[in-house]
Amino acid sequence: MVEPDHPRLSIQSQCELLGLSRASYYRQPAGETDKNLELMRLIDETYTKYPFFGSRQIRNYLKNRGYRVNRKRIQRLMRLMGLASVAPGKKTSLPERTHKVYPYLLRNLDINRPNQVWCSDITYIRLKHGFAYLTVIMDWYSRYILSWELSVTMDDSFCVSALERAIRRYGCPEIFNTDQGSQYTGAAFTGVLKEHGIRISMDGKGRAMDNITVERLWRSLKYEDIYLKDYEGVEELLDGLRRYFDFYNTVRPHKGFGGQPPSETYYNSQAFHKAA
Repeated sequence: MVEPDHPRLSIQSQCELLGLSRASYYRQPAGETDKNLELMRLIDETYTKYPFFGSRQIRNYLKNRGYRVNRKRIQRLMRLMGLASVAPGKKTSLPERTHKVYPYLLRNLDINRPNQVWCSDITYIRLKHGFAYLTVIMDWYSRYILSWELSVTMDDSFCVSALERAIRRYGCPEIFNTDQGSQYTGAAFTGVLKEHGIRISMDGKGRAMDNITVERLWRSLKYEDIYLKDYEGVEELLDGLRRYFDFYNTVRPHKGFGGQPPSETYYNSQAFHKAA
């Protein structure tokens, strides 16, 4: 996958071409037992189907299907996976106390053009013998995927890398929306946004559906690709994600735009607004 002795490409360049965080290249994911990995697969499937389930409901759901598991283990694994119920209540993913949280700017906003609002999120991706985390940068209006990266850790470096790549390729949006996770509230991520004069918007506390566009992407990705392919490892997953996001951007019809794929909506609408 990454060749340390490549004659022309540095490790950083190879990681960028692969959509892999450079930090992830030097790290191995924290080990989990086979039993816990199986539970994480089940939690991921259950949460994707029922995102309003918290740890108690997921425990009961799995118990009713013959799995002996206590809530404490479910809670720990959900934290590791970065999951929290979208229903109002106590959240398992919170910003660092020292990080500033910004107001939600999209309520009642007419989002009517590309690069008006971008958004981002992180999701857990299961593998046959492990797991990884995926982040995307998406144009809210067109649903076009601007950039994405994988990591084996939940630090902020791969989120920052994906953001910087999107800005290099497509310029800057007016507003950038995320949840209140520490990867997005930290100085590294918000610093890039401030440096480029981008207004910062964050989901309201207990309102995970404020970022609904990315939540819908995760459901499509997992049902249409991840659960069907059951990838062995990161290299195979990277190849699969490249194929899926190309399909999603350029082929997959989007019902909100008369069946056009996101790429047509993004580029055609952008050309129209520039001409106007």
